[in-house]
Amino acid sequence: MRDFARLYQRLDETTKTSDKVSAIVEYFAESPKADSAYALYFLLGQKLKPTLPTRIIRLAAARSAQIPDWLFEETYQWVGDLAETAATMARGVSSGNPESLSQTVEQSLIPLLQLAGPSKRKSRTSASQKDAKATDDDRLASTLIETWSRYDSTERFVFNKLLTGNLRVGVSAKLVTKALGHWCGLPTDELTHRLMGQWEPSEAFLNALIAQDSSEASPSKPYPFCLAHGLPEGFSQCHSVSDYIAEWKWDGIRAQLIQRSGHTFLWSRGEELLDGRFPEIQQAAAGLPDGLVLDGEILAFGDNRPLPFTLLQRRIQRKKPTAKILTEIPVVFVAFDLLEHNNKDLRNESFQHRREILESLKLGNDPAARSLRCNEMFLFDHWDQMIQQRDQARAFGAEGLMLKHRTSLYQVGRVTGTWWKSKVTPYTIDAVLVYAQRGHGRRAGLFSDYTFALWDQDRLVPFAKAYSGLTNEEIGRLDRWIKENTTQRFGPVHEVPPRIVMELAFENIQESSRHKSGIAVRFPRILRWRDDKSPQDADRLDHIKQMLQKAQPR
Repeated sequence: MRDFARLYQRLDETTKTSDKVSAIVEYFAESPKADSAYALYFLLGQKLKPTLPTRIIRLAAARSAQIPDWLFEETYQWVGDLAETAATMARGVSSGNPESLSQTVEQSLIPLLQLAGPSKRKSRTSASQKDAKATDDDRLASTLIETWSRYDSTERFVFNKLLTGNLRVGVSAKLVTKALGHWCGLPTDELTHRLMGQWEPSEAFLNALIAQDSSEASPSKPYPFCLAHGLPEGFSQCHSVSDYIAEWKWDGIRAQLIQRSGHTFLWSRGEELLDGRFPEIQQAAAGLPDGLVLDGEILAFGDNRPLPFTLLQRRIQRKKPTAKILTEIPVVFVAFDLLEHNNKDLRNESFQHRREILESLKLGNDPAARSLRCNEMFLFDHWDQMIQQRDQARAFGAEGLMLKHRTSLYQVGRVTGTWWKSKVTPYTIDAVLVYAQRGHGRRAGLFSDYTFALWDQDRLVPFAKAYSGLTNEEIGRLDRWIKENTTQRFGPVHEVPPRIVMELAFENIQESSRHKSGIAVRFPRILRWRDDKSPQDADRLDHIKQMLQKAQPR
């Protein structure tokens, strides 16, 4: 545990990629295989489940520091990171006989998380049930305090991050895999493929992962996804439109549909097996030939058009959807690439060739497989045609266009020069700042999370939150203004007078009964600070509702 905490510290203290790679390689070289397996698991963003409720960490930290709960909460709001606040305030000293990372996970972390499992967190309403809940919390807090006592502050900090599943250390999965390749001598792309899917950290798994001759992969294993870059300025001046095939870019769930060994598997881009969540897609895929892997997008789809993404979220949250949900929110799998056919890996074939084979499957022609279809393809004679087609995307429920070079291979990750995305121009609106919260991590202590409102007759109605788009200088300026002008506090939320106007951009609009404004926007961000506008100049709720009406797909 001490060595892993020091690795975290080394990674956090440098911005140089070579230093990060060296630190990880050294850790793998010097640590037992069981520890390296867990380190790889955590550095790749995996987390233990369930995570520990934050109320237990708050309770334990306040007790360990022997301070009242309110003082801990005030300190936490200023620090902005619960793991750091608790690690600094709790008491403990690093053991002279440090335990291994695998011992920490298996003898401390996992038992603690099991004690706090779902059965321990069920809601209780009666007085006796509330007493039982308090007793459970006391027991967990006492166990956590005792565990903390064996670590120094850095070790406690990393331990807390693992407890909450929020270990982020500024290293990408690609960088971690690159370091693993330097250590074991295997190509990064090969390791990326071997790491796809679900796996458990263990010495046996790590030995199989780095073996020069890989054992036969599981039939369910997906391929690493190929990702696109945004279309850069001046692209049309350097490229011929005839070299590219275009298709709609959808706002859904990127997924791979696998038909192997008589079974159907559906994987999200986040490497989550979506087994049972979209049964209509899996049932439709049962009629596909064996040895097939499709890359595509899952969309909520009804009345022959895409439905709002929020409806799709309702589907993915249900591991076993009810008949009512299946009827209310039907889905389709829109395939746009073919990665495997007749058990042959096609990723090193040209996109045009893969597309021709995909179209030969005639997805969607079978009435029994209406949940499968092939993405529409466009060819253009000149770039103006592409722009005209892209600008119609919203009318079809799409975000824009994807451009793929005819000869492009299906590569690993976000590779420049093969796939490009060209989104429609975002919506923009002028809104008034009404609430603010302090940020977390590097923005801890600064007010950097903002709530904006629009006019509804003579009152301001909150409609969106945004935290990106301002420069560091602007964030500092706004932070000072918020601290000097706060009118009320609601826990961590500060209310401010409606004086500051910002121009916001967002991708999509939809109706929402969960929001006071009656609408929800997708990916809101700040474009600029409108010093030239007064609050009365901000847009009205009716204006954004008019945008919503125009945005309805055909």
